[in-house]
Amino acid sequence: MKYLILIFLIISATSLVCGLTLELEYAPKLVGGGVVILFFIVFPLFSWYRWKDKKMSDYLLNKENLDKMRESQKRKKD
Repeated sequence: MKYLILIFLIISATSLVCGLTLELEYAPKLVGGGVVILFFIVFPLFSWYRWKDKKMSDYLLNKENLDKMRESQKRKKD
């Protein structure tokens, strides 16, 4: 999966750089295509890849997590 993300990132970056530097009539389409690939393919795939095995309850501020944070702060002060 990470190689697929890397391939799309390279395609997107190449498209952006070519669109911004080359004097072509379809240069704006290259820039637009690079942005679309980056924001609609690379970022969602990267987010899913990094968060697929994580528990969301570990990152939410609920009563249990707040109590854990307070306990760790008390231990740091002592």
